[in-house]
Amino acid sequence: MDMNRKTKTPASRVVRIDSEQSWDFFITQANGQGCPIMVHFTAAWCVPSVAMSPLFEQLAFTYQDVLFLSVDVDDVQEAASKMEITAMPTFLLMNQGTHVNKLVGANHDAIKKMIADFVLHFRSSKLPT
Repeated sequence: MDMNRKTKTPASRVVRIDSEQSWDFFITQANGQGCPIMVHFTAAWCVPSVAMSPLFEQLAFTYQDVLFLSVDVDDVQEAASKMEITAMPTFLLMNQGTHVNKLVGANHDAIKKMIADFVLHFRSSKLPT
């Protein structure tokens, strides 16, 4: 067994938003393509928020038909203000510019259920009738 072999870590599927311009760009692109968006509003100083990041990464790999964004509220205050974010972590699910669901707090089971329920509904609404 080769102990020197490195395991390749997959690239992140979560887009880190670093400005109001990048926020507007990705929201506009996703809306134009009919792609749902899941946003993790976070802060580097917020331990529960940071602790949710690995789960958010995992969800991004599981639900590849959803755009996953991460917004540090201290870096992109405009986006946080626009979305009325007052606590971290906050998870916001959006579709076509509309807020579909919002979850405040670091609750693994609730976030998994929120995205799974939405994606099930979203995918079934895309099926031809």
